[in-house]
Amino acid sequence: MNRLQRTWKWWKASESNESMDSSVHTKDEGLDAFPELFSGAHFTYSMDDITEQEECNMSTLDEAIKQLLSIEGATGAAVVDYSSGMALAQGGSPGFDLGVAAAGNSNVVTAKLRTMADLGLDGDIEDVLITLGGQYHLINVLNSSGSKGLFVYLVLDRSYANLALARHKLNNLAKGITI
Repeated sequence: MNRLQRTWKWWKASESNESMDSSVHTKDEGLDAFPELFSGAHFTYSMDDITEQEECNMSTLDEAIKQLLSIEGATGAAVVDYSSGMALAQGGSPGFDLGVAAAGNSNVVTAKLRTMADLGLDGDIEDVLITLGGQYHLINVLNSSGSKGLFVYLVLDRSYANLALARHKLNNLAKGITI
């Protein structure tokens, strides 16, 4: 099973976490959000297929989202797979669709990685800061072996957040996120 299929299975399982029965679920709806990635895709999974490790990862990601949202001024947070644009975990209410923003910011990360490759720049992206009139958007690219291909997206209310402190806390929390 490839990473995209594991991600989809994990994401759907976390979505139906309340109904942890062992019935088989087939999901095709929602795949049209990323037609180029899921063309012809059909995923069937059962809650029995989810391993203890995957359940642990789900609770770890959910806990990471809670910790991210505890940063002063945070209004939204997501852990995103930038190859698919899919938010593996998300929380908060920033006033816009966090899933759409996560997918859009995947384009930012992949464009920067592509540009770095074209320029022959070595190194990893640590973070990207986007400032808006009333918000800060922080993208922290995860570079450890257990989280390669992921980034953390944090939305901060500019009037309440301390940007330096938020970046510091985000960097510390991001080190502990793995899949």
